[in-house]
Amino acid sequence: MDRTLIDTHIHLDAAEFDADRDAVIARARAAGVGGFVVPGVEVANFDAVRALSRAHPDIVHACGIHPLYVTRAQPDDLDVVATRLAEGDAIAVGEIGLDHFVTDIPHALQEHYFIAQLKLAQRFGLPVILHVRRAVDTILKHLRRIEVPGGIAHAFNGSRQQADVFVAMGFRLGFGGAMTFDGSRRIRALAAGLPLDAIVLETDAPDIPPAWAPGRRNEPENLGRFAQVLADLRGVGVDEIVVATARNAGAALPGLLAG
Repeated sequence: MDRTLIDTHIHLDAAEFDADRDAVIARARAAGVGGFVVPGVEVANFDAVRALSRAHPDIVHACGIHPLYVTRAQPDDLDVVATRLAEGDAIAVGEIGLDHFVTDIPHALQEHYFIAQLKLAQRFGLPVILHVRRAVDTILKHLRRIEVPGGIAHAFNGSRQQADVFVAMGFRLGFGGAMTFDGSRRIRALAAGLPLDAIVLETDAPDIPPAWAPGRRNEPENLGRFAQVLADLRGVGVDEIVVATARNAGAALPGLLAG
């Protein structure tokens, strides 16, 4: 596990992959990706992410209600999340969090589901996979009140000070396609300057395509090039990045190591 690339955030169940999902996975494996973490985003896709993890030994899944899907959630959906977590094959609670960039989903409703799912993570002793968009301080406030066993702040784009708080809480920070753009100065500075043991790699495919494929579907095979970008930013060899980020992924999501 510690000498292969781990994509810590990829939506392999997405409709964008329906036509060629097996080929996408095969290309990623050929490019050195040896592990995929597929988060749930709503109850409706829990079966799909679990089926992927059962069909492929290098795929694991998480279950959670994404903040952009809370208006579609039903009153008993939190009970469904709890049931799935109790079954024991989900390695994390996610993708959960807050998105204050959007204006049409009430922040109070997002927080209701976020808080409830943090409590589930605490109850089941599971890490969380966080969606954090323009809501870092609010998320940190809730994490201080409801302690969970760490996890990953996916697609991190906060300040260095905020990053340090997440790291002190036992979280790793996810970097991917945004890091490949020269104009992403804050993200690139974080990728270059944070302790290496705080960083994991991700694609968020099919979303967040890299600089060399703007407007196109992102794919997990890009992860090797993301590792090279990170290595270049830090002035180290890519092998060091591969080994360290895989080790960090296993530390953030211990279920990976059992998969």
